[in-house]
Amino acid sequence: MTSTSSLGSTAVTIQFDLNRNIDGAANDVQAAINAAGGQLPKNLPSPPTYRKVNPADSPVLILSATSDTLPLINVSDAVDAQLGQQISQISGVAQVFIGGQQKPAIRVQVDPAKLVAKGLSLEDIRGQIAITTTDSPKGNIDGASRAYTIYANDQLPDAKDWNDVIVAYRNGGPLRIRDIGRAVAAPEDMKQAAWADGQRGVFLVIFKQPGANVIGTVDKIKEQLPRLIAAIPPAIKIKIISDRTLTIRAAVEDVQITLLITIVLVVMVIFLFLRSFWATVIPAVTVPLALLGACALMWVFGYTLDNLSLMALTIAVGFVVDDAIVMLENITRYVEQGERPLAAALRGAGEIGFTILSISISLVAVLIPLLLMGGVIGRLFREFAVTLAMAIFVSLVVSLSLTPMMASRFLRAHAETRHGRLYQWSEAAFDRMLHGYERGLDLALRWSRTTLCIFFATVALSVYLFVIIPKGFFPQQDNGFLIAVSQMAQDISFADMKRHQEELSRIVRADPAVDSMAEFIGGGGTALNSGRMYITLKPREERNASAEQIIARLRPKLEAVEGARLYMQASQDVRLGGRATRTQFEYTLQDANLAELNEWAPKILARLKTLPELRDVATDQQTEGTTLTMTIDRDTASRFGIQPQLIDDTLYDAFGQRQVTQYFTQLNSYHVILEILPELQGKLDTLNKLYIKSPTTGDEVPLSVFAKWTTVPVRPLAIAHQGQFPATTISFNLAQGMALGQATDAIQNAVADLGAPGTLSSSFQGTAQAFQQSLSSVPLLILAALVVVYLILGMLYESYIHPLTILSTLPSAGVGALAILMAFGFDFSLIALIGIILLIGIVKKNGIMMVDFAIAAEREEHLSPQESIRKAALLRFRPIMMTTMAALLGGVPLMLGTGTGSEIRQPLGYAMVGGLIVSQALTLFTTPVVYLYLDRLSNALSSWTATKQDDDAEPQVKNAAE
Repeated sequence: MTSTSSLGSTAVTIQFDLNRNIDGAANDVQAAINAAGGQLPKNLPSPPTYRKVNPADSPVLILSATSDTLPLINVSDAVDAQLGQQISQISGVAQVFIGGQQKPAIRVQVDPAKLVAKGLSLEDIRGQIAITTTDSPKGNIDGASRAYTIYANDQLPDAKDWNDVIVAYRNGGPLRIRDIGRAVAAPEDMKQAAWADGQRGVFLVIFKQPGANVIGTVDKIKEQLPRLIAAIPPAIKIKIISDRTLTIRAAVEDVQITLLITIVLVVMVIFLFLRSFWATVIPAVTVPLALLGACALMWVFGYTLDNLSLMALTIAVGFVVDDAIVMLENITRYVEQGERPLAAALRGAGEIGFTILSISISLVAVLIPLLLMGGVIGRLFREFAVTLAMAIFVSLVVSLSLTPMMASRFLRAHAETRHGRLYQWSEAAFDRMLHGYERGLDLALRWSRTTLCIFFATVALSVYLFVIIPKGFFPQQDNGFLIAVSQMAQDISFADMKRHQEELSRIVRADPAVDSMAEFIGGGGTALNSGRMYITLKPREERNASAEQIIARLRPKLEAVEGARLYMQASQDVRLGGRATRTQFEYTLQDANLAELNEWAPKILARLKTLPELRDVATDQQTEGTTLTMTIDRDTASRFGIQPQLIDDTLYDAFGQRQVTQYFTQLNSYHVILEILPELQGKLDTLNKLYIKSPTTGDEVPLSVFAKWTTVPVRPLAIAHQGQFPATTISFNLAQGMALGQATDAIQNAVADLGAPGTLSSSFQGTAQAFQQSLSSVPLLILAALVVVYLILGMLYESYIHPLTILSTLPSAGVGALAILMAFGFDFSLIALIGIILLIGIVKKNGIMMVDFAIAAEREEHLSPQESIRKAALLRFRPIMMTTMAALLGGVPLMLGTGTGSEIRQPLGYAMVGGLIVSQALTLFTTPVVYLYLDRLSNALSSWTATKQDDDAEPQVKNAAE
C-alpha cells in the first residue's frame, strides 16, 4: 500500500495479491472507507471514492475538446456531463480523468475592506450564501380531486442573480453582494489548465480496468462516440489525441505477417529437402491444422489473440512441422528403398512413432517451468506456454495419424517416380553434403578425446557467457507514445507555472516526430509545481528515430529552459507497480524517522545522478515548499472570544476556494465558491486587511492583533508513504545501451558506498522489483527445465545415461544464443530466457533421433555402439537438418522484424537462430562422441555393480555350503 498527499488531496494505492478477486477487493476497500468516515473532516467537499485501476498504466484513449467560440467552462461542462460520465459507464473502463477541468461555478468574490466598513465578516457572508440557494423537499398539496407538487425558485444558477442577493441590512436598507464585491461565473478550480496541441481546452484521459481487453474497450468507446458527440454543442471539436490500440493493432498485424512469412519459409525448407509436391504438402498440412486446433483450444480456455499468444503461434510453426517431417522422412526413406507407399507408411510410422512421442512430450515438458512461474510474469508467460503446448499437442496427433495416412495415399512408389534435372542436381548436392558430414563424423570419432574437450569447452563457455551477459527485464518498446512529467521550483506561482509549461510544450511540439500532444497542470492529485504531458508520436515508418532517440535529442533542448525540468519516458506494454513516477524505474527509500529520510534522500539522489548507467534521475520528495506559518496568540484571541476554528474558517473563506453550497441541474451539480477579490489573493499584505468579528463584543478585530506570520519555514508540498512509513521514491531511465541489471547493480553499490544508516531501508519497486525477483529465479527456471526433461526422457528410455546424451546437445545452443545476443547488443531479458528454454526443447530432438535409432540398431542389428551411433547419425542427418532449418527459419522473421512491437520479439528470434546455428554445427559431431563415452561409463558401472554383487554373494554361498 502506498499513498501520496498534497495540498487538498490524498491518493492511496492498494495492490492486491494476484489470486485476490478484484471485485471482492473493491468491496473491502469500500467497507474500509466507510469505517474511516467518522475520523475524516466533516467539511470534505466530497467523500472518498475508489477506482479499480493501475496508476502506473498508460491510458488507452485520450480525447481532446476545444472550441474557437465557446467559453472554456462551457466546453468543460459539456465534456464532463455528456462524454465523461457516459464513457465511464462503458464496460471495461476504469476511470475517466478530465485534464484541465474547468467545471462551471459561481464565485462570490468579496472585498475585505468593504466588509469591514459594513461591519460584516467573511463568516457572515458564508452563512448567508449557504441558505440562499437550496434544493430541499417542499411536499405537495393533495386536494379532493387534484394534487399539486410544490416547486419554488429556491435555487440560483446564474451569477447575475447572485449579485442581487441580500446579505444584510444597514441603516434600514438592503446590503447586496454587489455592494461588497461581485459574483462571477468562472471555473470551480482556478488552478488547473490544459492544452491540446497548444490550444487551451480540456481532454479526457481514459484508463481500462485490470483484466479488460484493450481493443474491445476502445472499440466500445468509439462505437458510442458519434452518439455522444451529437449530444454536445457543434462548436466543440472532439479529437482523438492518442489511441493505444493503433500500435497494438499494428503489432498484431505485424505478428500476423511474420506468421505468414514463417509458414512460407518452413514450407520452402520442406520442399528443398524432399523435392516433391505431395511430400511437401503432407507435412505442410500440419501447420494450419495445428494452428487452428490451438486457436480452438485457446477459445475453450478463454484466451485471446494478443502479442504473446501470436508470438507463441509464430514460434510453433517451426515446431509443429517437426513431427510431420520426421514421420514423412522416415516413410519416404522406405519408399525410396522400393517399398509400396502403404507398406512404407505402416513400417515407417511404427518405427518412428516412439521417437515423435519422445520429441513432443519432452518439448511440452520444457514449458512446465514457464507454467509454474509465479507473480505477474508467470501470468504473462502462462498464456504463451499453454498456447505453444496446445499447438504441439495438436501437431503430435496429426503427425501420428493424418501424416502417415496421407503418405500412404499420395506418395508414389519409387519406381513410378520420374525426376527432373532440378531433383537430380539437388540430390547430388545433398549427397555431397552427406558425404562431407560422414567424413567429418569419422574424424570426430577418431579424435574422440578432442571432440569431448570441445564439448566441455562449450559447457564452460555457456556458463561464462551467462554470467557476463547484461541482464534485463523486458526489451524497451517503441509504442509511439511518450509520457512526460514537468517539474518546476517548489515555490512557483500558478501563473509562472503556466508560462513554463507552455515553453516546454513548444519545444516538444516542434520536434518533427511528434504527431499530437495533450498536457495539463493542476488537478489529478499532483503537487502544485507539477504538470503532465501525453505525447503521441508519428507512426514508425514516418519518423527516422525511435522513442528513446527522440527523448535523447529533446533532453538538451528541454534542459535549456530555466526553472523547469521535463522528465520523459516511453510507454511500455508491461509496467508494474502502483506509482505514476516521473521516469520508468523506481528505487524507494523508507524510514520511520522522517528527519533522517529527508537528510539522506537528497544525498542518495545526488549520487545516483552521477552514475553513467542512469538518465533522468528524479525524486518525488518535495520538502521545500514555501509556506506562510501563522502563530496565534491564544490569550489575546480569547479576550475577544475568538477561537482557532473561527480563524481557520476565515482564512479558508478568503484563500481556499471554499465550496459553500451547490445548485443542481438535470445533468450535474455545481458549487458556489467564496473567496476574496482575486487581485488581493496573491499579496501577503492582504492578511492585514482581514478582520474577524468578535463573538463577545460584535466588533471587527484585525487578524494582526492576535496573530503573527512568517514565510521563513519551508514545508513539504507532497508527502509519500509506503506501508505505514514515510517514503521517498527515486525514479530513473536507463542510459542508451545499458541493461536494467547493470543499473540496479550500480545503484546498490553506490548506496552501499555512501554508508547510509541501517534504519534507512531501500528497495526497488514496480518493474525494477519484478526484474530482481525474476533474475533470482532465472537459473532455477533453466535448471528446472533441464531436470524435467531429464526425468521425462529417463522414463521414456528407462535409462539414467541416455537422457544425458540427449541433453549434451544443449550447451552449444546456449553458447550460440548468448553470443549472438551480446554481438547484436541485446541484454538477457525474460524474452531471451524464453528463447533459451525453447532451445532446450528444440535442440534435444537431434539427440533423441540419434539415440533412439542407435539403441534400436544395437538391439535389433547387434551392432557395436560406435557402428550403431555412426549409422544413426548418417540416417538421421536429413531429418535433423530439415527440422533444424524449419525451426531456425521460424525464428528468422522474429529476428529481422522491424514493425510495430518488434522490439519485444527480436531477442527471442536472435536467441533461437544463434542457438540453432551453433548447436547444429557442433552437436552433429559431439553427440555421437558423448554417446560412446557415456556408453562406456554405463558398461563400467554395470560391471562394477555386478562384481560387487558377486563379492557380496560369495560369503553367503560359502555359509550355505557349510
